[in-house]
Amino acid sequence: MSLLCAKRTLVLPLRTPAVLNYLFPILACLLWGANTIVTKLAAGSVGPIDIGFFRWLAAAVILLPFAWPRLRGHLPIVRANLWRLLVLGCLGGVMYQCLAYYAAHFTSATNMGVIQALIPLIALALSRLFMGHPVRGAAIVGAVISTLGVVAVVSQGDLARLAAHGLNRGDAIMLIGALAFAAYNVLMQRWKIPLSVLESLFLQATAASLILFPLQLLVGTGVNNMTAVGCIGFAAVCASILAPLTWMTGLSRLGATRVSGFFNLVPIVTAALAVLLLGESLNGWVLAGGMLAVSGVVFAEYAAKRATVVSAAGPA
Repeated sequence: MSLLCAKRTLVLPLRTPAVLNYLFPILACLLWGANTIVTKLAAGSVGPIDIGFFRWLAAAVILLPFAWPRLRGHLPIVRANLWRLLVLGCLGGVMYQCLAYYAAHFTSATNMGVIQALIPLIALALSRLFMGHPVRGAAIVGAVISTLGVVAVVSQGDLARLAAHGLNRGDAIMLIGALAFAAYNVLMQRWKIPLSVLESLFLQATAASLILFPLQLLVGTGVNNMTAVGCIGFAAVCASILAPLTWMTGLSRLGATRVSGFFNLVPIVTAALAVLLLGESLNGWVLAGGMLAVSGVVFAEYAAKRATVVSAAGPA
């Protein structure tokens, strides 16, 4: 997963009937969900630093000929926001992605998908703490519902064991990664760097590659098999380029209010693919907890949208 918001968006040059515009956010969610499965597959074939570095390097190289003609006219903007782009690349491209690859060694793809469902609510909390955005009671209720769902999944219904031993290593790492990505989205919204999605994608991919390069030299193990090459290729093209572009195209055509709820499809797609492709079990605790986690986010977003509509309508 990558950019979820930006000041200016790149619209794919394709004219479609209005109803087909919904395919853009749906495709983005399918790609992001599939990337969680690829992340799990990569755990046994390529190191986290290796796939992180080569993924973003490949994405930067692919985007270079498309982004550079635009960037030449925006170099003053780039220089003024260089440190912001480095921070965004570090949070979204380095911390979140590398932590997800580490987490995949110790937890299931299903658990990773469910924990990802908390990202919108974590972003909401960070917005309240650091940007002063008001948090309504419905958002708090949604957060509680989602948290209960995640607890049900990671504990498998055994709260005593969870209290005694805490989260398993993979779930804890994934939660830290979700926090990093939520912070990334909050900062994207706050800074609103006046660049197109294509330009921002290229610069953040480049920043992530530069940050990961010394780590690759120090602890990287290299790419030694075709499975690793396939995982890197999918992550670079599908998750780092196509998913953000299709998501932002959906935002530009349908609006943020109508599109944001589609993000809740990601954990559902992940769980379904994990059962079909990885043979992971979908027991009652995972199913119920996943439904709670997603329902909490849906409830919070619906209530927020409803409140916005009522506020805009004004008194009768």
